[in-house]
Amino acid sequence: MTTADGEPIASITDATLADIAANGMWRGGGFDLNPSVLAVARALLAAVQGVAPAGTLPEELRELVARVLRQAGVTFPRIAVTEEIGLSAFAIKQQGPEPRPVVIMPAGWNAYGWLPFMAGYLTLAARGYHVLAYTPRGLGDPELPYTSDGFIDIAGPEDWSDGSKVITFAQEHFAPGRIGMMGLSYGSGISQLVAAHDPEDRVDAVVALSTWGNLATSLLHHDTRHTRAVQALIDFTGDDEDKKFDEKTRAILDDFRQGRNLQSVVDWGTVRSPETYVELTNTRGIPTMFSSTWHESLFPPGEAIDAFEKLTVPKYLNLWIGDHGAPEGAGITGVVGGAAFPGLLKPMKEAYDWLDHHLLEAANGVPDWPTVNSQVMFGYETAPVIGGSRRITVPARREPLASWAEATVRTEAWYLSGTGDDGDGTLSDKPSTGWAREFTAGHETNATAMDDIMTTGQKEWFGNPKNYDTGDFQETRLLLWFTEGLTGGRRIRGSATLRLTARTDEADAVTLVAYLLDVAPDDSAQIITHEPCTVTGLTPGTERTVNWTLQPAAYDLPDGHRLALVVNSRDRLYAFTGKENSTTVLGSPVGEEALLELPLG
Repeated sequence: MTTADGEPIASITDATLADIAANGMWRGGGFDLNPSVLAVARALLAAVQGVAPAGTLPEELRELVARVLRQAGVTFPRIAVTEEIGLSAFAIKQQGPEPRPVVIMPAGWNAYGWLPFMAGYLTLAARGYHVLAYTPRGLGDPELPYTSDGFIDIAGPEDWSDGSKVITFAQEHFAPGRIGMMGLSYGSGISQLVAAHDPEDRVDAVVALSTWGNLATSLLHHDTRHTRAVQALIDFTGDDEDKKFDEKTRAILDDFRQGRNLQSVVDWGTVRSPETYVELTNTRGIPTMFSSTWHESLFPPGEAIDAFEKLTVPKYLNLWIGDHGAPEGAGITGVVGGAAFPGLLKPMKEAYDWLDHHLLEAANGVPDWPTVNSQVMFGYETAPVIGGSRRITVPARREPLASWAEATVRTEAWYLSGTGDDGDGTLSDKPSTGWAREFTAGHETNATAMDDIMTTGQKEWFGNPKNYDTGDFQETRLLLWFTEGLTGGRRIRGSATLRLTARTDEADAVTLVAYLLDVAPDDSAQIITHEPCTVTGLTPGTERTVNWTLQPAAYDLPDGHRLALVVNSRDRLYAFTGKENSTTVLGSPVGEEALLELPLG
């Protein structure tokens, strides 16, 4: 027996679900889906179609399917949005005459369109919703039935228009009482943008998971291009680039890769940014839930937080440990019980609760939630498991806040010094001036934000953050500064800022990447935050003062640990601007002393 895409229907065992629960939904350093996720999705699809062999699903998923089929019917419409373009869709319609709300779910960015989140659709249907999932235009492998026609618009105006036509289809097909939109990743941005632009203002609630607020700053921030994230997206559309994007979009992508016409790239991204239309959302009063992760590698959390803070509607922001889609992955792809660690399913439960309150009028405590729930990085308790990794036994605590601005109570100044006795600089409470330190630019080092996009941060969510050895850092290619062991530790809450001067004698531009690390007494280290900055228009041999803000963080530095600052010139996530093997010189002149301002809560 095979599925609609020709793949065999695999039996889903406890081991299949345990794989998702313990390893997440991504594999291979990008948007490659865990095969277990696809196996579960295909088996669930076959089950609702009535073609799954007996014993394909474990009891909990079998009962979920049976419950949905007792109360609802399933169809596979193709929604025409133009004469030439139809969108692949999956619909669950509740039986009975009474109006029920519908949840519309634009698919995430992947080659399988709406398929991977079958468990999420069935969970919503079991809670009493009509469900309409669809693949946004152009996305998906053209050989698969989950693919939509047209070119990918990357959450542009054509996607907004398509979303409104999907809403119209939902009204005609379901006659819903209320309309919600929920998406993860690509679908989260489209959900926000459709809700803000729908001509008839028909969306009553939004859930935007692993979302973005400003696509322009996700692509380009501090004049540094986020090249690895963009390439990961391009690589997983389902077909070759020239078949997935129209000529105008390909020109934008090429300009981005080549580092030219970047203002046009920024303008293009700004059009696709929910933050640009925050006043539309506010005027419409659309209750909106966001989630993001501290080491989000596609849409850095700072820009999502900035957009969220501008909302004046009923709103809720979850900030989780991990990377893109990791917190929500298990719950939306099929893990319904037997969680690998306490709290694994909390992210999706809260998403469903948000919809239940705003669409079903459930008295479930949502109005009493804090505006922001911030999970403190790596504050979980773990135990070893076979194979050398660890599992969470007690989840990291979450701190309630009335706004993210409340997280930072004060800042603490740490001044960068010149070279100490051991060859490294120090961070101290007294200014240090007149020094210059240099390194060779243009090379990746062992000081890196992550080994693999999405997968390194996914391991953080499951209790296995990356460990660094500062002794292995290539000191000719970076610079290091350390505090002494800090009595009482530090509650780092917010965005650190960094100021220093830079010069190069051989180029007119430099890229600098700053990392903050927590260094334990045994010299092992974990990352707190990082951020790149590119300085252009330099006159060779002339100093330029550089100021930039690192990504926000919530991190408890333990008693006796040291804080380390690393600055290098190249990270695999970002474009390098400058001259390879040139010398970058950092310094601290009088009046503009090199300074790290640490946010404390």
